[in-house]
Parts: sequence; C-alpha cells; structure tokens
Amino acid sequence: MTTSINMTHPTTQYALDVVEGRIVAGKYVILSCERHLRDLERQGTSEFQYVFDEEKANKVFDFASKYCRHIEDGLSVRKGDPVILDDFLLFIVGSIFGWVHQLTRMRRFRKAYEQVARKNSKSTTLSVVSLFMFAADGEGGPQIYTAATMREQAKVVYDASEKMVKSSKKLKTKINTRVNKMLHKTNGGKMLPLSKETKSMDGFNPHAGIIDEYHAHPTSDMYDVLVSGMGMRRQPLLFIITTAGFDINGPCFKEYEYCCKVLEGEFTNEEYFVYIAQMDKDDDIEDERNWIKCNPLLARTEEGIQYLRSELQVAQDQPEKRRGVYTKNFNIWLDQRDNGYMDMAKWRACGATDDNPFPELKGLPCFVGMDLSKKIDLTSVTFEFPLDDGRFAVKSHSFIPEETLKAKIASDGVRYDVWVEQGWITVTEGAVVDYRKVQSYIIEQSELNKWKIEEVCFDEWSAGLISQEMADKGYNMTEIPQRVTHLSEPTKNFREEVYQNNIIHENDPVLNFAMSNAVTKPYPNDNIMLDKSKSKFRIDPVAASINSHVRAMLRPKKKKSIYKTRGVEAL
Repeated sequence: MTTSINMTHPTTQYALDVVEGRIVAGKYVILSCERHLRDLERQGTSEFQYVFDEEKANKVFDFASKYCRHIEDGLSVRKGDPVILDDFLLFIVGSIFGWVHQLTRMRRFRKAYEQVARKNSKSTTLSVVSLFMFAADGEGGPQIYTAATMREQAKVVYDASEKMVKSSKKLKTKINTRVNKMLHKTNGGKMLPLSKETKSMDGFNPHAGIIDEYHAHPTSDMYDVLVSGMGMRRQPLLFIITTAGFDINGPCFKEYEYCCKVLEGEFTNEEYFVYIAQMDKDDDIEDERNWIKCNPLLARTEEGIQYLRSELQVAQDQPEKRRGVYTKNFNIWLDQRDNGYMDMAKWRACGATDDNPFPELKGLPCFVGMDLSKKIDLTSVTFEFPLDDGRFAVKSHSFIPEETLKAKIASDGVRYDVWVEQGWITVTEGAVVDYRKVQSYIIEQSELNKWKIEEVCFDEWSAGLISQEMADKGYNMTEIPQRVTHLSEPTKNFREEVYQNNIIHENDPVLNFAMSNAVTKPYPNDNIMLDKSKSKFRIDPVAASINSHVRAMLRPKKKKSIYKTRGVEAL
C-alpha cells in the first residue's frame, strides 16, 4: 500500500517547481527532481520499500533554524542570523534525511553527491548536516569526520562547524571544543578533521564522512578510508560536495560520471542521492539566464549576477584564469592542466566514430615513433600514416614490465591491467621492458598489415641497441634529438593538426590518458617542449607520437631535414 503524498512539503514543492518549469534548472537537477517525484508515486510498494518521512526531513530543517547561525555575512544574510535553508537546499537535505526504509525507518541514502558552483552555501550545508548527525541524530557515539588529503583543507568544514557551535548558546552547552576536535558531552560522539596526516584512527567508526571539494583529491584514499569504516553503523552517510574540476583522470570526475549515469537510469543505485547543478551541453555561458542552473543561490541576486559577470570577464580577458572561473564559478568540468598541452575536447573530436571511421591502412607508408622507458615507465610506439586527404592517422601501443605492473597500478592509481586485457598494452616478462618485444611488435605489425615503414624515429638516449639492430635488418632509423630546437615545431604542429581536425585516432584509452596528462614547458621565441618532469602521470605515448610526427609532418612538403639518419638519406 502506498503512502499519501503531500505535494506542498518543501522538498517535494521544489521538485515540482523544477519539473514544471517554475524554477530554471539543468538536465541533472531536473532528473534528480523527477526521481524524487517518481519515488513518491511508488513508495511503500513491494518493488520500492522506501517511504518519504516528512517529520525526519523537518527535524533537520528545524535543527538548522534553531541551533545553527551563519558565521559570516552573505548576500542576503548577516553573521549571527539563523540558518534558513534555501529551497534547493531543502530539497537536498530533505531528500537525504527524509527518505527511509518503511520497516526499519533507517535512512535510505548512504551516499550523497552534490556538485554546485562556489558561493552557493556549500560550507553552510555541510556544517548543518555534520552537526545534526553529531548532536541530534539519535546515534550512540557518532563519529563525524571532515576529510581531505591535507589537514588544512580538512579543517575548512571542521572550522566552519566549530564556529557555528561557538556562536550557538544551545550547541555550546552540549559540545566541548578542543584543538581540532569536538566532543559531545552526553552521546559520546566526536568530530574532527581527517587527512593523511592524521596519526591515529583507533576505534575508527564513522557515522558521517564529509568530503568537501573532492575534485582536488588526487586519489580516492579518503573516500575509501571513510567507506571502509562505516560497515558497523546502522545509517551512515558519506556526503561529497564539490565544484567541477580539471582532472578527468581523478576520482571526482569518475564519481561525477557515475552519478550522471545513476540519474540517467543507466545504473540503479537506490542508496545514492545525486544533485548536479550545471548548465546544459549547448548552453551559452555568456547568456546570463543560464547561470541559475549552476548557481541556484548566487544567481538569484543582482549582486551575485554582477559577481559572475565580473569573473567571466576576467576569464575572457585573461585566458590563464579561464580554468579557475569555469570550474569554480560556472561548475564546468575542463580537461585542462596548468600549461596543458592539448585541448582535450578537440582531441576527442578527432577520434574515430561511425560517421568518421578509422581509415583502412593496409599497404600504406608510415612513420614509427618510439619512446623507450628506463625501467618501469611505459614504453610506447606510434605508427603515423600521412593520408592522401591531408590528414594523419595515428595508432599507438604501449608496453609495461610484468614485475612492476601491480606497483604502477598502486602508485599511479590507474588500472593499467584493464588496458592490458583490452589489448592496448602488452606486458613483457621481467622487471624492465624487453626491447626485443618492442622490436618484434613493430616488425610483426608492419608485415601483417603490409605497411611500408619509411623511418623509425627514436631517442638515442635510450634506444641505442634497438636502433642498431633494426638498422641491421634494413630499417631506416632516424635519431630525434630531445632538444627544443628539434621538437618545438613538431610539438606545435601536431597540436595544430588536431585543432584543424587533421588527425584521426582510434580512441585508444592509453593514448587519451597520456594526452590529458601532457604539459609543456615554454622556451624563448614561443618554443615549447613536453615537460616530463611536470607531468604527474604517464605521457610516453604522446612523446612517441611527437617523435613520429617530426618526420611524418615533413613528408608531403619534402622539406630539408636537420635530423641525423641511419641507413637512409634525410628528406
């Protein structure tokens, strides 16, 4: 039997207003609201054994207004004012605490992901949630952790919560504040910041884990620590609040992608609440009417609009500021590192599709580029084919030593083993890459596909033996000095060809990963080189591609070469 539905409850009213268009929202907020309304219709049935308990939601709303005070001035509030949650926060908080199992009355949602632009009450929300679960959730000995990789970041939410306690006469009577720790006088609970610098986690048993700005986490370590410790709690909550970021290889982007798929219905996860406030794919960022989608609070006031207007102008006037403004103020994910080499949207546009299939390469001439590792890094090979239509087709393959595969997965946080299974990486025996396997791979592929290898381009620093052996087999071996005078123009030209859609690749995930990692080092006279020392993860497939492009880019133009060649006269 279903439960009667009160459509005027603030949580449900917001969902109705969004779905019926009275509140402007983006795709994923609409999907989240539709999910709530759909669940209301099926609540308490054999297929869906959760119900929406208004009183449980109201309890948190009341706690915020009675016990919590704003700790600083805002656009519409003053320091010391009671915390009255805005409508979108009533939806978020109400959903998290209102949905319960119809029999156990335990909370439905054990995880929550909120992604919204900055200055939209993220810290206030986290403080209210953490303090409620600490002081008013009816849990014995609740442990509340605000988590980050570094202590100072972990203290941001903790400090805000502590200030909220100190500003409330009622909370001060229940909670003792110490250095980086709050203790509840009656329920035995504690609240403290958690980071890798935390020395002891004796009795670690989180009731709530709060992760703020997850996009800044290079690994999922804090996430994993919190989740692994929650097994003995009846209704724990992992709450992630973040803006968008610029590392699509990081754990936050992966979580974001998963959450999008939950809302889209590709995955079913009834215990995960998701609210993603972002503009839609085709929205014009300069159209101020769209800003409410990613700034559900800030864009409601003229002062907020003026602030966003000013920030956008800064991004347009100073391209180096674009990344921060787009991710922080407009909640747009960017794949753009500091000094990032490639615009990854343009790179992805060069990937083969049904409408733009990868060409048939059998029998075509190609240039081979190699980037050979010292010991444990990837070794990569690129086959680059100048096509008759003026484009270049790129095929990449990499190698990794068997004895270091597990270590690299752990140190890099990258599932190289999956790429091995998919055939993009070959594992070689031992602790170092067997260059004979690399040599055999090049020869076997060229013979299998009847490719005419014009030149094999290598770095003398690490390829002396293989280059001599292949030269003895009749291959034209070209040394590519790893100096800016030799690599700057090919590095820039390869990028220009991508931006003009003159490159086509196979959507190789290893090459894509490396391309997103690549950063450049500037030199005088607008020269650049890939900067391996500043690249956090592997870029070896990109380096191999640049080595092949050094020669491939010259073939149609028949330019005179400055490169030393073994076994062939330079073009």
